[in-house]
Amino acid sequence: MTITITGRVLPGAERFHVNFTCGEDIALHFNPRYGWWTGVVCNTLQGSTWGKEERKQPSPFPLGSNFTLMFMVNPDSYTIVVNGAHFMEYKHRFSASRVENVFIDGGVEIHSVVFQTPAHPKAHSPTDVFQSFTHTRTQSAKIPQNFQPSTGPFPVRPPNPNFSHRGRRKPHFNKAAAAQSGAFNMAPPPYSPSQSYAVPYKTVIQGGFYPGKSITIQGIPNQQADRFCINLRFNAGIALHFNPRFKENTVVRNSHLNNGWGSEERSGGMPFHCGQPFTVMFVCDIQCYRIIVNGVQMFCYNHRHGNHEETDILEVTGDVSLSSVQV
Repeated sequence: MTITITGRVLPGAERFHVNFTCGEDIALHFNPRYGWWTGVVCNTLQGSTWGKEERKQPSPFPLGSNFTLMFMVNPDSYTIVVNGAHFMEYKHRFSASRVENVFIDGGVEIHSVVFQTPAHPKAHSPTDVFQSFTHTRTQSAKIPQNFQPSTGPFPVRPPNPNFSHRGRRKPHFNKAAAAQSGAFNMAPPPYSPSQSYAVPYKTVIQGGFYPGKSITIQGIPNQQADRFCINLRFNAGIALHFNPRFKENTVVRNSHLNNGWGSEERSGGMPFHCGQPFTVMFVCDIQCYRIIVNGVQMFCYNHRHGNHEETDILEVTGDVSLSSVQV
């Protein structure tokens, strides 16, 4: 399973955090901090006791900057990817299957939270439902003006304000009181349906795909897929043609410039499999496109079209179903 969060660090932030919670325990406390010490702290809260902190510098979250933060749940760890680059591994201290909610708070505004996992034919429990949908928030979660970051470990708060930690419905939720306290809720509705994206899919990249920007696509190749392709287009051609081919067991990269195809690039392996979900992220750097598949950088494609602002169309075609596109 992958959880991808996009947002912006507020210019005056002292800290923010992402917690994976289960009851009153926190499986992963991911906590960028600013001030006399700038870096990221990770920890686990179990039985009201914090474990040993894991600290990492430098922080990949500059004040005032946009970010894409992806957590990939592995059998023995969380792989954490920031802006398309591997940041760290955090070993499980108790089973990730216990996690029920994701809670975000602090000096940050959130643009989207996307969950991706193999589709479940039926969802019988809250955990199944949590794992079987894609939720995209189109409006930023605004921090109240009187918000003051905590100076100690952040308390665990239920992501759904209508329910207590133990799942019992509260008789009343006072929104005004919550706003006054500085709390804000980023939990998606537990029975939200998955958003669908028809293939062929095409959308505009506002302002072009220039260095510093990233695009994240999540989907599943069809069971009998032959190939699909992701194109970064401009008016007169294709800056990047990204083309997994299953019968050839390779991913072809190329550009279509001046009415002709260039030389193909085929090395790097085949990370896509029929019927298996994927998350692919395209990050535009000054010299190349970095392409991260399921949290691992697999390809680097040097730019062949130099005017990045002209590359303003994303296109997906072929034997694939899409569950999320973040541009």
